Amino acid sequence: MGRLLTIVMALLLAVIGRAQTDDAVVLDTVAIGHDVGTLLAPMDSLLQVDADALAGDSAGVLNDSVSLLSTSKPKKMKRDWGTWRPDPQRALWLAMVIPGAGQIYNRKFWKLPIIYGGFVGCIYALTWNNQMYKDYSQAYLDIMDNDPGTASYNKFLHLGQQITPENEERYKDIFRKRKDKYRRWRDLSFFAMLGVYAISVIDAYVDAELSVFDISKDLSLEVEPAVIPNHGGGSWLEAQSLGVSCKLNF
Repeated sequence: MGRLLTIVMALLLAVIGRAQTDDAVVLDTVAIGHDVGTLLAPMDSLLQVDADALAGDSAGVLNDSVSLLSTSKPKKMKRDWGTWRPDPQRALWLAMVIPGAGQIYNRKFWKLPIIYGGFVGCIYALTWNNQMYKDYSQAYLDIMDNDPGTASYNKFLHLGQQITPENEERYKDIFRKRKDKYRRWRDLSFFAMLGVYAISVIDAYVDAELSVFDISKDLSLEVEPAVIPNHGGGSWLEAQSLGVSCKLNF
């Protein structure tokens, strides 16, 4: 009987110990899970923060790339006309091809009315003298052929005057001289137009060459009185001469 009670008590103690062991395991599991959750929560927060930071950095890099592309576009720089100097050879060729183009290239626009005014005047003189030469040439031919049907010379006569055998020779000489005069003036008008063209070309080239010429204040001519020693003189007064000193700075 005593042995039976001992066995029962041992079984009860074993069951109670196992139950306590299971509760401890459950409690330990819960605690571990709680600890793991506690540990994982900051890690999730850190991961979320890192993801947000990475997204922000990506957006910043994208914005920087866009701004870099927008700012890297080459901008057209404005030319500083204060320091610009024309090329003489280019000015020469432009003036030879198109009259006045050399002055435009040199930015001397005030010379254009002078050049084109000269061309217009020469062309007008050439056209008018050529027309007068043709009219007087025809009048001279008409008065020389003794044909009454060709009398274009009458338009040059004053009102009420006529050509008679007495004054015919005088009018022949007048028409011949005027014909030669207007022909000479026509030729001179043509050469004057060539002269205006040549002057425009030379002006464009010289103007471009002189654009780099030094015209600062160091270029100056100073004229002042001076005492010039005269070594051939005897006394101190005779050994000195008054003169003018010229100093050229360049």
